[in-house]
Amino acid sequence: MRAHVEEHHPDLQAVLDHLVSSGGKRVRPVVALLTGIMLGADPERLITLAASIEMLHTATLVHDDLIDGALLRRGIPTVNAQWSPAATVLTGDYIFARAAELAAQTDSVPVMRAFAETLATVVNGEITQLFTSRGLSSRENYYQRIYAKTASMFVLAAKAAALISPVDGDIVEAMRVYGYEVGMAFQVVDDILDFTGEQAQVGKPVASDLRQGLVTLPAIYYQEANPDDEDMQAVLRGEYHNESRLNRLVEAIRQSGAIQLAMEEARRFVARGREAIVALPESPERDALLELGDYIVDRNI
Repeated sequence: MRAHVEEHHPDLQAVLDHLVSSGGKRVRPVVALLTGIMLGADPERLITLAASIEMLHTATLVHDDLIDGALLRRGIPTVNAQWSPAATVLTGDYIFARAAELAAQTDSVPVMRAFAETLATVVNGEITQLFTSRGLSSRENYYQRIYAKTASMFVLAAKAAALISPVDGDIVEAMRVYGYEVGMAFQVVDDILDFTGEQAQVGKPVASDLRQGLVTLPAIYYQEANPDDEDMQAVLRGEYHNESRLNRLVEAIRQSGAIQLAMEEARRFVARGREAIVALPESPERDALLELGDYIVDRNI
């Protein structure tokens, strides 16, 4: 990734260095690397693929932060906190282009197709969220939203690594299912941490989605159990700028059984993901992919 963003306009170079160095769990490239090593992919193509996926993810975060008006990510200033909206958009565009260039270096048309489809899914999901998801407590909408936002990238990581490996279609499909289930679990846990974490931990305000009118799984469970809660009804009506009302609702969700129910659902996603690959030949990489599910539901950031 570093080698691929060198020698450009000095201001762009500074922000690219900042983004690449800003940490993050790098879970998506880990999924790609473990899958490809497990299935016998060429190491050089595999590393290129993993880098392209992480750069694609990074580009989406740059645009997400601008759309959301977020000034912090992982506890450090976002690009849009320091640059104009125009410069931020162009930075994201540049990283998208570099990510696509890396994906093309795998010399796999199916990988390029999967890459393009994933980018289209992510962007379509953002547009849907922007125009139709606020103030909506709907499981169907929520699942579609977190697939587009998160699980689609996990699918790309697992499936694309299988596509450049010497395996048949059944294995590619097993990895796709694994990526989907683990990716869905990852976002559900993120949405739980949005309620249970502290701002210093999660690097953004607590319940940041709800403060934008986005109803995630803990809030959906709470609303189903408390359909007449006036604070929740206010959010559904689009009144999500009242700080005292929101703080009261967040505390009510924290104290209810909704958090536990959402976590149980995340664990069911993980169990289905593990089931998809448990029959594959034993290897350290397969075991690591199985253990990754436990990490996802047990993490606190």
